[in-house]
Amino acid sequence: MTPKLEHPIDLDVAFEAPIGVDVKGELWSCVEIPGSAELFGTQRGVRVDVAIDGIELANVGAMVTGRGGHMVSISAKLRAKLGKDLGDTVAVRLTRRYS
Repeated sequence: MTPKLEHPIDLDVAFEAPIGVDVKGELWSCVEIPGSAELFGTQRGVRVDVAIDGIELANVGAMVTGRGGHMVSISAKLRAKLGKDLGDTVAVRLTRRYS
């Protein structure tokens, strides 16, 4: 994980993405953040605030994909709350970075 920043950085990054990231041949319940290595300036994990279809998640880990990018996990509980499943598209907004 990338070290904690001295001060959190506000972000305003929005995109739509399908739920499901291929990790070593398995489909994980995550959304991939496009251009994340350039956005974050690292290929290590970072902590962010994110909203998925309007549901806010505070200080969650954006994990590395293994291909140089980052992804945010979407739990089965959150998918049920959203009424979404693997393959469905969600609206994602990154609002703050902590590390």
